[in-house]
Amino acid sequence: QVQLVESGGGLVPAGGSLRLSCVASGRTFSRNDMGWFRQAPGKEREFVAFISWNIGRTYYADSVRGRFTISRDNANNTVYLQMRGLKPEDTANYYCAAGAPGITTGPYYSNSRTYRYWGQGTQVTVSS
Repeated sequence: QVQLVESGGGLVPAGGSLRLSCVASGRTFSRNDMGWFRQAPGKEREFVAFISWNIGRTYYADSVRGRFTISRDNANNTVYLQMRGLKPEDTANYYCAAGAPGITTGPYYSNSRTYRYWGQGTQVTVSS
């Protein structure tokens, strides 16, 4: 069982930056693919970023590529999402997700059903 706790959200003006953190419990973090998703009011949950457990491969949604950076610190069971150049349309609740240990998500990294564990989310609000 993996428990995920996000933090780092808040209110920021357009153009600002935030760094989200997600701390995982359990002993399998180094073998979990990790993803960030977000959900705005009235919209479906959408993929934001992914980092693999084995070689640290990363993928991003087109809407955030070049502005957001995902990284992981296996020694501290933490995955980060550095967000720069924030826009009002980035406003959402941001969720951290973990895949099953030792399993690569392959081409399904952007599908929320790929992930087994989810955090409770942290709210990011970008004012215009």
